[in-house]
Amino acid sequence: MDIRQLEYFLAIVDRGGFNRAASALYVSQPSLSQAVRALERDLGSELFHRIGRRAVLTEAGRALIEPAREAVRSLETARASVAAVHELREGRLDMASMPSQAVEPLTTLVSAFSHRYPGVSVAIHAVFTSRDVIDMVRTGAVELGLLASAGPVSDKEVVSHALGRQRFVLVVPADGPFSGRTAVECRELAGQRLIVGQSGTGMRAYVDALREQGIEFTVAAETEHRVSLMPLVLAGVGLAVVTDAWRDLARRLGARVLDIEPETTLDIALVSRRGSLSPAAAAFVTAATSAGHS
Repeated sequence: MDIRQLEYFLAIVDRGGFNRAASALYVSQPSLSQAVRALERDLGSELFHRIGRRAVLTEAGRALIEPAREAVRSLETARASVAAVHELREGRLDMASMPSQAVEPLTTLVSAFSHRYPGVSVAIHAVFTSRDVIDMVRTGAVELGLLASAGPVSDKEVVSHALGRQRFVLVVPADGPFSGRTAVECRELAGQRLIVGQSGTGMRAYVDALREQGIEFTVAAETEHRVSLMPLVLAGVGLAVVTDAWRDLARRLGARVLDIEPETTLDIALVSRRGSLSPAAAAFVTAATSAGHS
């Protein structure tokens, strides 16, 4: 049994006979009759009594009407749902993002995408390292990933779309050190109390590199929860080395943000799986890469 046979059956019921149904469906009457016979064979029961040119429903035929209509409606609903997703009127896009990039550029990217495609929901999964982002995209757990890395991402496992760079900055409480300054030399971090991320993150790699250069500091706190960074800084626990994705948010919360010299940056990229993307993912990539983020 296929849906076409059910549509033919319902056309005969609604049009009152084979001739009218064939005309309405733009098929020949022999083709219509053949399809109905095939349906009857599948069901093991006659659906119509053929009396001259008339077709009178059998008891089995009457029993089939309601489930046939339900099946056809379900298919039409499925087609409409697929069309809505394809046309980005509805649907869902799964993404993974590292914490700092979930502040920016993710906020700007999702905002622009959501204004254009308000029916598509964006589900953002928290991932802490660039390796984890790549693995989630590669294995299909998500379609897109936003990450930061020390250098461009290889296209070997995923497709990488460069979105620019973010420099490292120092977030200091309003009454903290380096008053009146807009920049600080990295060596001036010696002796300071720093709040750091866990191993595998860009901000942790940066402060570890400082220590390798002989710049000694105290780790006041190590946190996986990036939402705790600003409260810890504002509470005077320590200073935080982060990317300038945090600049606007930190200033709005009352902290000061200083550029760290010499300038050190991370490459920001949107990564997608190799092969075809869903319409929503393809539209997101197009919007992100044409926005000219830097």
